[in-house]
Amino acid sequence: MALSDIRKLLAIAEKPSRLVIGLMSGTSLDGLDIALCRISGSGARTRAEVLRFETTPYPKSFKEDVLGIFARSQGDTEKLTLLNEVIGSTHAGYILAALAKWNVDPPAVDCIASHGQTIYHAPKRLHQQENYPNATLQIGDGDHIAVKTGIITLCDFRQKHIAAGGEGAPLALYGDKLLFSSAKESRVLLNMGGIANFTFLPQGGNGPVILSTDTGPGNTLIDAATRNYYQQDYDAGGRLAASGKADEELLAALLSHTFFEEALPKTTGPELFGETYLAAALEKAGRRSIAPQDLLATLSRLTAVSIANAIKKVTGPGAAVYVSGGGCHNPVVMNAIKEALPGFAIHNFAKLGIDPDAKEALLFAVLANETLAGDPGIDEITMGKICLPR
Repeated sequence: MALSDIRKLLAIAEKPSRLVIGLMSGTSLDGLDIALCRISGSGARTRAEVLRFETTPYPKSFKEDVLGIFARSQGDTEKLTLLNEVIGSTHAGYILAALAKWNVDPPAVDCIASHGQTIYHAPKRLHQQENYPNATLQIGDGDHIAVKTGIITLCDFRQKHIAAGGEGAPLALYGDKLLFSSAKESRVLLNMGGIANFTFLPQGGNGPVILSTDTGPGNTLIDAATRNYYQQDYDAGGRLAASGKADEELLAALLSHTFFEEALPKTTGPELFGETYLAAALEKAGRRSIAPQDLLATLSRLTAVSIANAIKKVTGPGAAVYVSGGGCHNPVVMNAIKEALPGFAIHNFAKLGIDPDAKEALLFAVLANETLAGDPGIDEITMGKICLPR
């Protein structure tokens, strides 16, 4: 890193506010979330707003390429290597197109915060190999984004969390705490992507420990079943599940997995909640076959009940639950959550002034802001590798 680069980073850190692009590409593979954010301060003084947001859908060929190596314990290492470059370059192109659409010159952006694309998440609890640690892999090289956009890019955020003794997920805790803590109410910030997770923020920061955890499947099993039986990417509006009836014996078999008994916090991924998990539950429930709409109704209930059970382990009625992610648009899942959490106030995340689809991208923008402008003597969050445009 040249002295001129260090000076540029220092100048960004000293600005009263920074223009940061947050990127999120989740396990649902819907597309790339791009959030243009204005962030000032750092740590407890952080203030952030989403100025512009859009999701650029992935073409079918791109999704099929990624699904060919996604969440597989064995796979094509050549394709993995190639997609590391392809995803970075593709994301760079999407960013430049969004900036052009918004009439924002790339040099006006201080940095990009790229989550990358998760390919495999392997906490030790899941892989159970004694001589290997927690691990996770996100691809979509940050240098390709930086060079092609001309914008400083921070990437690979999850590795620092693992290096410091964590499991690499969920990372929402840090941004949630900085942006959404409340002196007036206890909050559960629930995000339903492929995997569901929540952050619990006790009122005023007092009482139980602040906690962030995965709960189990969000949309991943619902989406997989919809693709398999209906050749659609997802159950739009929950209409397919609404036409079926949940199978209570199968639901009980699905919920009997030991993951749901493990102490919080914990992480997981589609590596666990995939075809093998579902096949084992179908066998346990004695179901040789099941109508597709009934399967979707059951999987939708699984998402809701597993979320509710986890939330009730950390807080009781009276807490406010704010929901973001793709699952918040599924009324079947949302109604099942409300049914499973009587006495809780359930809200769309928009009530907190943030587009529920933009929330995850915003949180990575906040992590990048902490790395560039945080005070290491006060703030403990420094995640992300810095990639320079030259």
